[in-house]
Amino acid sequence: MSGHSKWATIKHKKAATDAKRGNLFTKLIREITVAAKNGGGDPVSNVRLRTAIDRAKQSSMPQDNIDRAVKKGTGELEGVTYEEFTIEGYGAGGVAVMVEVMTDNKNRSTAEIRNIFSKKNGNVAGAGSVGWMFQKKGYIEIDKKAYPDEDKIMGIVLDAGGQDMQTEEDVYAVTTETKDMEAVKKALDAEKIKVKSADITMIPSTTVKLEGEKAKQVLGLVEALEDHDDVQNVYANFDIPDELIEN
Repeated sequence: MSGHSKWATIKHKKAATDAKRGNLFTKLIREITVAAKNGGGDPVSNVRLRTAIDRAKQSSMPQDNIDRAVKKGTGELEGVTYEEFTIEGYGAGGVAVMVEVMTDNKNRSTAEIRNIFSKKNGNVAGAGSVGWMFQKKGYIEIDKKAYPDEDKIMGIVLDAGGQDMQTEEDVYAVTTETKDMEAVKKALDAEKIKVKSADITMIPSTTVKLEGEKAKQVLGLVEALEDHDDVQNVYANFDIPDELIEN
């Protein structure tokens, strides 16, 4: 499982860098708006909205921005209508890539994302071509240094319905079924254990080991996709040496 959760871990390591990009708040606001539109404006009953708001707060988004995004979703304020869809494809070395898109112009976004794949040594594939390689999971990270008692953390996680826990370099990486993520978070909170981050993510069932030029090409593809304003999330099943990722 450790290798399979690597992409999720990498995404959180990159969070500090992503926060410097101008489009981060835009993406978070879109997610909050759509979550509120689809499931209502109450984060207590709307898990997707609650998760989106938590992510926004982790990224230091002002509460006013969050409130406006919710109201646009519920129709209390005028807002843009967004369409959600997924584009699937491959990067160098046969790495599977899933791109979650949220846009007000599907044709434009699709053409631009296809162009990114083409320029970055990848190709778009048909719907369902790589989706079967991924499973939607809850993913929680806990700071290992702050809570060194691994056995205690694992006991809390598993008793609350967590599926797995792996010890990474500086975090405990917990995976859950999506429906169980909130219960695990609450159990940790009850024990005064602060969660570093919690997301619904897509975790691959298998990974592709890459090194050298192909590894760099895949990272270039993923970063270019993530930089696109209409791309909410990118998931890939690569296993790349840490030193390449951190450079």
